[in-house]
Amino acid sequence: MNVSTIQSIYFVGAGGIGMSALIRYFLSKGKRVGGYDRTASDLTEQLNREGAEIHYEDDVRLIPACCRLPEETLVVYTPAVPESHAELTWLRANGFEIVKRARVLGEITRHARGLCIAGTHGKTTVSSMTAWLLKQSRVDCNAFLGGILKNGNSNLMLSADNDLTVIEADEFDRSFHWLTPYMAVVTAADPDHLDIYGTAEAYRESFEKFTSLIRPGGCLLMRKGIDLLPQLGQEVNLYTYSADEGGDFHAENVRIGNGEIVFDFVGLDIRIPDIRLGVPVRVNVENGVAAIALAWLNGATPEEIRAAMASFAGARRRFDFLLKRDDIVLIDDYAHHPAELRASILSVKELYAGRKVTGIFQPHLYTRTRDFAADFAESLSLLDELILLDIYPAREEPIAGVTSRIIFDKVALEKKILCSKEELPEVVRKGRFEVVLMAGAGDIDRLTEPIKRILENTLPYPPSPAARRFKDLRGVACPMNFVHTKIQLSAMQSGEELEILLDDGQPINNVTRSVLSEGHQVLEQNPIDTYWKVIIKKG
Repeated sequence: MNVSTIQSIYFVGAGGIGMSALIRYFLSKGKRVGGYDRTASDLTEQLNREGAEIHYEDDVRLIPACCRLPEETLVVYTPAVPESHAELTWLRANGFEIVKRARVLGEITRHARGLCIAGTHGKTTVSSMTAWLLKQSRVDCNAFLGGILKNGNSNLMLSADNDLTVIEADEFDRSFHWLTPYMAVVTAADPDHLDIYGTAEAYRESFEKFTSLIRPGGCLLMRKGIDLLPQLGQEVNLYTYSADEGGDFHAENVRIGNGEIVFDFVGLDIRIPDIRLGVPVRVNVENGVAAIALAWLNGATPEEIRAAMASFAGARRRFDFLLKRDDIVLIDDYAHHPAELRASILSVKELYAGRKVTGIFQPHLYTRTRDFAADFAESLSLLDELILLDIYPAREEPIAGVTSRIIFDKVALEKKILCSKEELPEVVRKGRFEVVLMAGAGDIDRLTEPIKRILENTLPYPPSPAARRFKDLRGVACPMNFVHTKIQLSAMQSGEELEILLDDGQPINNVTRSVLSEGHQVLEQNPIDTYWKVIIKKG
């Protein structure tokens, strides 16, 4: 395969984030690009506006004329596409060269100085941060990212003067084994993709092999505490990093307040004080340390690093604030593994301490749900309330007995709802929310805009006065609903007001009767849709 002599490239699975970066790269080189994806998206439509020809039906007749000559066309596909795909079958039968995305990326970057960021989670943010730091410095870089960088609205960066290339190194299907890093980062190695690897040990071994690919004279930057035995060649240095656990690179003097996170970066003979995060969430302290270390090792100055970190807007769907008001916050996140889900939830709860955090989570893949159901449940139990959607299957066929229910039943929350995507808008309309985290790697991002509009525009009842206490007890059965009410009232002064929400039927009858019997007043008792709002004045 010689990508420099190929005239046309046809992408099967063109809408994937990694595929789209390659499409943009080849378009920038003046190549003719066509492609297929199962559904249209904002990304595929944007690629068409940039010059690609992407269609959405598995129909050989729709392959554009520019991509029909085997001797001039390279076919690139993603492992998510099934072997039975009609177009792929026709292309094979007609002698086209067909390769996986990872091999093409490896070929493009083979002669570049690759800064390859790998890990079960965190790699998109670290890659995006690193690329932005270098791009904003005098160093410059190229970048193939696994997310859309909000600074510039793209997942591809190109440099006319520097061969440094930031690459998000994907472990799925062992794709990162095609890369030849100059420097590498491993952010995490929590087992995942067991449908591919079989065992947690095989998964870790794949990362260990990845570290063996680093070129002489390069280095590995590994998060401190990872259960991994690097296989480094001669003249390859090993550095460790962490947020606050020491290591060669780490953060000190972390300050959180007034919506900001500021810390001092400490490394090998370097200290950069007062790093201000552009996306101020706790997990980005650790991500920031890794990105700053890479940028500094490649020549960025402390002044350039400090300015670029403050202006970093984040990657789309990575702790992405879609709505940020005093009364309501909506965050979209790609978290789809139990460990990263836990980190995201804890970051939200720290940032909005004392406020109710609701998670809307869409599990991704039947195999991942089966393999990590208990771990997902443990992470989701950190929320105040949960709305759990059906599994997004992606490339997989259903597995008997594997549904979102196997997570749902293990979640240790009183307030939890299991619903379909179609039911979600109505569930949200009937709820009362403060901070909402929507998470998942499937198509949950297509629901963010309608949910945002509902949260922006729909108030099912007037907001409570600031001085009034509030407790949402919908879904809490008798007698626990009254127990919670009693606990709230016991912490209040005589004359203070408590607003509670109760389900219709037995809950509204029992709680109000019990409240009155203990000498309190019921000031208001109003039905709202399928529940009741009750205002109690403590006696």
